[in-house]
Amino acid sequence: MAKHKKHHRDDDDDDINNGEDKHYKKTLRALQIELVKLQRDLIADNAKVLMILEGRDAAGKDGAIKRITHHMSPRETRVHAPGKPSNTQETQWYFQRFVPFLPSGGEFVIFNRSWYNRSGVEQVMGFCDKAQLHAFYESVIPFENMLVRDGIQIRKYYLDISRDEQKTRLAEREEDPLTQWKISPVDAKAQKMWDQYSKARDETFRRTDHPAAPWRIVQTDTKKIARLEIIRDLVSSFDYTGKDKRLARPDRDIVFFYTPDTKKRLYR
Repeated sequence: MAKHKKHHRDDDDDDINNGEDKHYKKTLRALQIELVKLQRDLIADNAKVLMILEGRDAAGKDGAIKRITHHMSPRETRVHAPGKPSNTQETQWYFQRFVPFLPSGGEFVIFNRSWYNRSGVEQVMGFCDKAQLHAFYESVIPFENMLVRDGIQIRKYYLDISRDEQKTRLAEREEDPLTQWKISPVDAKAQKMWDQYSKARDETFRRTDHPAAPWRIVQTDTKKIARLEIIRDLVSSFDYTGKDKRLARPDRDIVFFYTPDTKKRLYR
């Protein structure tokens, strides 16, 4: 007798029942059309956009990026996921390794993690020392302000996930052969060092949120809803030809700006 294979939640079959799936796909398509309209204007205006995605392990960054970029122009859209720094990069000014990947005119660039590795995983895992962390906090706002003055429009998102949901997704990642490439030594410590990551996250928000590049927080326990709301928020932050204002209304219970008051809504 054939054995039943254990079911894994995947990108197109998770956390939403079948009755809601048609609505999700219809809404996603409509929002992707908004992204195409937005990008048409960005290209025409020679605009430069940098979208930064940060968040805990398994918070859904890869899935969100896939839906955002799916129908965007491959010539003007780039995704950069920083790897382990080389020996040469270790000797450089910290931000230097990111500069070559910044957007040029007409480009929409997504950083799947960014210079905020320093105040997140590097701090928690001991990959940087106190002096390097201090230098980062002293430099990051002036650096981002410089980019904005040069015409780069920055959108910073932090994908927040509950401890129980992260545990579930990390376990599924280990069991699913299609996602095992995502496993890293850092993943193994994500749950054990939950409180340390929470402290680093809170400090990052407190010290790096500023008017030119504010933090937007997305609650991602329900991945498909989170994906839709990220796109809604993104398109709502731009003016472009043919904008459907009804679609560009994010749910502020799901995606919201960081403030001292909204801090209490973060997962602990």
